[in-house]
Amino acid sequence: MQALSPQRVLIYSHDTFGLGHLRRARAIAHALVADAPGRRVLILSGSPVSHAFRFAPGVACRRLPGVIKLESGAYRSHGPGHDLDAVVATRAALIRHVARRFAPDLFLVDKEPAGFHGEVLPVLAPLKARGCRLVLGLRDVLDDPALLAPEWERKGALEVLPLYDAAWIYGLREIYAPLAGLALPAGVAERLTYTGYLRREAPPETEPGGDAFLLVTPGGGGDGVDLVEAVVRAYEAHPVPHPALVVFGPFFPGEARAELSARIARHPRLSALDFDVRLERLMRRAAGVVAMGGYNTFCEILSFDRPALILPRVRPRREQLIRAQAAARLGLVETLAPGEDAPERMAAALSALPGRPRPSAQPIPGLLDGLPAIRRLTQASGSGLPCVAAE
Repeated sequence: MQALSPQRVLIYSHDTFGLGHLRRARAIAHALVADAPGRRVLILSGSPVSHAFRFAPGVACRRLPGVIKLESGAYRSHGPGHDLDAVVATRAALIRHVARRFAPDLFLVDKEPAGFHGEVLPVLAPLKARGCRLVLGLRDVLDDPALLAPEWERKGALEVLPLYDAAWIYGLREIYAPLAGLALPAGVAERLTYTGYLRREAPPETEPGGDAFLLVTPGGGGDGVDLVEAVVRAYEAHPVPHPALVVFGPFFPGEARAELSARIARHPRLSALDFDVRLERLMRRAAGVVAMGGYNTFCEILSFDRPALILPRVRPRREQLIRAQAAARLGLVETLAPGEDAPERMAAALSALPGRPRPSAQPIPGLLDGLPAIRRLTQASGSGLPCVAAE
């Protein structure tokens, strides 16, 4: 008989690029162990910087061999000289080994129904056969439906969906429906639950507040050159009254980082950090946030109620643009579309940012209820109770 509440939760986070998947998995894992003594959560992650993060008691992270997404959309091994097929085979074998040894009651798969190159497919049916509940976790926006539909068809993702007992969407339908426009298999739509966004916390403040500053964060930084360039160019060309702190991120390209760091060092109102795993502390202290609008940064903007200016990327996915436009329509953020970041316009937007309305000025019921909802859904998944489907 299945336990009343899952005591062993396995989270798969493929992490081919950036920090988003790992940080989302970590937030969920910490929430799951916070009020369940004895529960163990194991994260499988391909992030090359997973070692830099601290995990709560009861949470462990096992590293998968890394892969990197290229600008073209293709992938290669993170390590030089390693064949991608061989790396995927190694990852798949490790996933099978961990699933067998850890014997989870709940398997939460992040974003990719079949995993990277199908690497979780071999464990789905065996885990389900032994009573493990299978859940697909999706961020609020995946991509433009016109791009997502052929991608999922190519990956065979739609055929895998019926294996999952539930799909948890970490957002609100009022902002976006990530599977809209897809021809979902019968019964799948009834298994969708919108949880709300994942509230983030910051450790207790131990440093003096200091002067108000703008926090410029491109997330992991791998595709953040345009954002930082636009901010630095605006400060160089026009007077902006507020100092700005740029946090490059661990994947920011080295050559561009060196060039931009030199320009930042020459400007009296600019400063920079390479990386800070506790970015939440800076977010809480900032007078405003300038970002690309990835999922985790958006959750932090909402959680710490910061005025935000979003400059979304549009390649290789339109995810950030869709999220930014939807959030701007609801008055949660300000956004500049691609091509609107000329120095004069950018400087004006930066100057006005601290005085912009905060997200809380537009109250939306359930907006940040994601983690409590996931705890309830996890509890229900172990009791045999049906999950409440989205309206």
